[in-house]
Amino acid sequence: MPSNEHISTKFDSELDEIRNAVLEMAELVEAQAQGALEALLSGDMSRLNFIIENDHQVNMMEVNIDEISVKVVARRQPTARDLRLLMAVSKTVTDLERIGDEAQKIARMGKLLSRESELEAPRFREITEAAEIALAMLRQSIQAFANLDVELAAQAMNFDDQVDERFRVVTRHLVACMIEDPRTISRSLAMMNIVKAVERMGDHAQNIAEYVIYMVKGRDVRHLKHSDEGSEIF
Repeated sequence: MPSNEHISTKFDSELDEIRNAVLEMAELVEAQAQGALEALLSGDMSRLNFIIENDHQVNMMEVNIDEISVKVVARRQPTARDLRLLMAVSKTVTDLERIGDEAQKIARMGKLLSRESELEAPRFREITEAAEIALAMLRQSIQAFANLDVELAAQAMNFDDQVDERFRVVTRHLVACMIEDPRTISRSLAMMNIVKAVERMGDHAQNIAEYVIYMVKGRDVRHLKHSDEGSEIF
């Protein structure tokens, strides 16, 4: 009969395998999001198509990680921090998959916009700024997950308001454009879908940061005001 030490070592190895799988999925999702935004700006149709077609890989990774996690829970019956880790993993891969969906949406909108190249793209600068912040949030959240770094997770969460503000600015401008010139309606709606996708990326990145805090501290900070987060986390 295997010793408790052997069982514990095997369990630790399984948890490491799951965490590494999440990080691999996060790397792919980040590449999808970054690629979609770069291809949008450059009008690279082949890259846009690749991102759309590659989304199934993200979906498959989510399913695989969930299956492994369920088996570990059933076999090991984890408690306390290990159980929080597995719960956070399940939620994290869901948010990563949704970021992948948003990247695919940006790529699809990029293809639509490429057919209307005669019209000037409105508010690309603000959208690009929002995207850079959202991607930085994602990178920080994933790094916080990898290192179980609560401080880095909290820092990532603090940037969400900046993404939201740029979303509001772009949306107001696009509505004004459509009112002033109906010829811009199709293009403006596509741009709205893009900036909304970027805003949702930021939301999902914030969610991942919150799961890190839950893993490490055992505290659910999802519905706290930003001003209250520091006192609750540390």
